[in-house]
Amino acid sequence: MTGDSVLVFGLVLAMMVAVAVRARPRGDTTKVDYYLAGQRVGLFTNAAAICGDYFSAASFLGVAAAVYATGLDGVWYATGFAAGFVPVLLFVAAPLRRFGDFSLPDFLGKRFASDGVRVAAVVLVELIVMTYLIPQAIASGITWDLVVGEGSQGLSPYATGVVLSTVFVAGLVVIGGMRGATWNQTLQFLFLLAILLWLAAVVTVQGFSFPDAVAEASRAPLANPDADGTLQVLSDRLQGGEARFGMPGARYGLAGQLGLLVTLILGTAGLPHVMNRYFTSPSGRAARMTTVWVLALAGIFYALAVMLGTAARVSVSAATDQAWLVPLTVDGVLRIPEHALLVLGRLRTGSAGMAVVAAGALVAILSTISGLLIAGAASWGHDIHDRYLRPDATQRQSVAAGRVAVVVLSLVSVVVALALEPGALSASVASTVAAMVTWAFALAGSTLTPVIVLAIWWRGTSPTGALAGLVVGGVLAGGLMVVGVWQLTTGIEPATVVLTPSLVAAPAAIAATIGGSRLRPDPRDLDRVWLRLHGTAADRRAERIARLTRRGVLS
Repeated sequence: MTGDSVLVFGLVLAMMVAVAVRARPRGDTTKVDYYLAGQRVGLFTNAAAICGDYFSAASFLGVAAAVYATGLDGVWYATGFAAGFVPVLLFVAAPLRRFGDFSLPDFLGKRFASDGVRVAAVVLVELIVMTYLIPQAIASGITWDLVVGEGSQGLSPYATGVVLSTVFVAGLVVIGGMRGATWNQTLQFLFLLAILLWLAAVVTVQGFSFPDAVAEASRAPLANPDADGTLQVLSDRLQGGEARFGMPGARYGLAGQLGLLVTLILGTAGLPHVMNRYFTSPSGRAARMTTVWVLALAGIFYALAVMLGTAARVSVSAATDQAWLVPLTVDGVLRIPEHALLVLGRLRTGSAGMAVVAAGALVAILSTISGLLIAGAASWGHDIHDRYLRPDATQRQSVAAGRVAVVVLSLVSVVVALALEPGALSASVASTVAAMVTWAFALAGSTLTPVIVLAIWWRGTSPTGALAGLVVGGVLAGGLMVVGVWQLTTGIEPATVVLTPSLVAAPAAIAATIGGSRLRPDPRDLDRVWLRLHGTAADRRAERIARLTRRGVLS
């Protein structure tokens, strides 16, 4: 590791520790503070924190890697990640905040007054969190291996990065909870955005032109190294013949493009670590306005990531004479696409530039890991421990249960990440990290999202229907994902539906929810539920006054 890397990494880690310690929960409201930051987070702060939560390694490293590896087909990742907040803005954010208190299982459990729905949602949340955690750990190992190149305590550089990053963030979450995570994620997102703006400015000043770069990268057939290091020319699935960087269809045909977009757009509204942040807003209106800010920031962020992935493609191919780059490439193409931004930083600004970009990658990874661990802790601590295992738990005991969940999730993610060979899927997918995160989106979008949207907008949704939708969507999406992982690791070219199971699983979940609701309708009077979901503040205040008057409290 260079002196520049040590300095930058040290400053970033020291800042995160200081923020977590300063913002740690205190006093009698530790449960609300630990899980929800007191529900007093402002609009821009929460929007930046959501971006810090959402713009994971799949966004910072993975989108640029996908563009680097597959050209314009990689833009579908950026489009889907950004567009996922449109349905959140239109259909989910405000009603979810008005009705829910702590988590997505908490919302569903209260909406349907059903323990079965709550428990099923908790199981899915923990699975989604774990599916999302593992690629973050993998990305941390990849980054450490490239930038540091040295292991510790007998571990390889990759394993050292996986272990140190996960253990470090788990410690911060145990100390600072949601309040510490909120301020860390806000600062971390601003740091990420500043890095992308800086690197984009550097390459532009040095003469980079996006149209010219696309044309230059498209002169030769698009090729990437396969698992054994041989350069593999990609096939054009739409038209046949040679695939080019600027030609859509190099990696995804029409069905693949549609499947990826549907998976990412549907999945956003079901991601527990992102949607839990809306419960930290003070009101439904604040939650909606927060999403407007998120959409604006996401548009800027992903446009820069696409630009820099393109810049990396032409820059690396033109720098084959540099000795340090030889072990990282095959015939001028990076062996691991996730190295694209890191290598671009060194090519354009020297080792100090790579240290800064590596610090950004580390920040993206750690920020998302912290949000995932908080989401997992909230679902376990509040929805299981407090309601079923220890209903009489004190504030301190509730928070302790959440902290135990943080440790367990961290350990499992480390074990799985260490078992996976970095870059093992690179020959079959645009980016290993982005592809694995897509599976988390697929699971969320095939289970929680359909049920949440129907629960908010269709009065006929019943507990039986909600449970059926969660189970059917989860089994179908999970089964297809297992098949997909097996095919990718054995070299079999998977079908589109296996890589993006939401195309099948989400409609099946919707059908199961509707069918179960028709079979066993909800017997309750839902007027009060509907008022809480969709009524204005004045409507809800009037309803409370009327209820108190009927009870004789007011006269």
